[in-house]
Amino acid sequence: MSKAVYQAFTPPTTRRNAVAGTSRHGARAGHYTELMSTQLLMIEDDARLAQMVGEYLGQSGMQVAHCPDAASGLARLQGGEGAALPELVILDLMLPDMDGLEVCRRIRALPGAAGQMPVLMLTAKGDPMDRIIGLEIGADDYLPKPFEPRELLARIRAILRRRHAGAAPAAHTMRFGALEIDRDARSVTVAGQPAELTSYQFDLLVALAERAGRVLTRDQIMEAVRGRELEAFDRSIDVHMGRIRAAIEQDVKNPRRILTVRGVGYVFAKQQD
Repeated sequence: MSKAVYQAFTPPTTRRNAVAGTSRHGARAGHYTELMSTQLLMIEDDARLAQMVGEYLGQSGMQVAHCPDAASGLARLQGGEGAALPELVILDLMLPDMDGLEVCRRIRALPGAAGQMPVLMLTAKGDPMDRIIGLEIGADDYLPKPFEPRELLARIRAILRRRHAGAAPAAHTMRFGALEIDRDARSVTVAGQPAELTSYQFDLLVALAERAGRVLTRDQIMEAVRGRELEAFDRSIDVHMGRIRAAIEQDVKNPRRILTVRGVGYVFAKQQD
């Protein structure tokens, strides 16, 4: 593991104080109290890094269980050792027994809540294609190593905030022809058949559906879903839109629900079959 990764977890005094809520940013301490005792799972073969991540996130009320390889991580998600499901998986791309991309595919293939588990991928590889593939197979976010611990924490908070967001005051179920979006159940069906989406993709679809008929830029979509504290990768929205279309469109090459407006962004059609 790069020395830079470890150095990031040994911050100067001011940074440690900020984590503890005693710096000039202390007024914001407690803003994320809803995340206290949040259970996370980190599948990472670098035990030293996993320990430091666990200690760092523990200062923000998160408990991190560590699995050193894909087999033990998948076993835990499948109910091994009687452990409760975590709320998020931090998944390394390079594992000793299985490629992290394959692990993500297998997580998405799990039944029930385990298959909908938010996944944040970590990787030492700098190839943008790895990021695109990770998003295509269902990862909710992607962070390259070496990373800044505060960015990891911010991304986890953003994912969990979306996952735990309450239902909007509007109708709980939105219907567009054969497409139904149930905010409470966080489920999508097309002609009565379930459409498999990740937590992030569900939120993207809701953001579009709530603004049906309006052309939205990629920045507007990201602002609606993630807030302003993080910048999106330029093409990540396009990757997720492709996954959503594959789940809800009859003909992905000729979509009728989510339309691309060239040079601008996307629009969710008000009238659908």
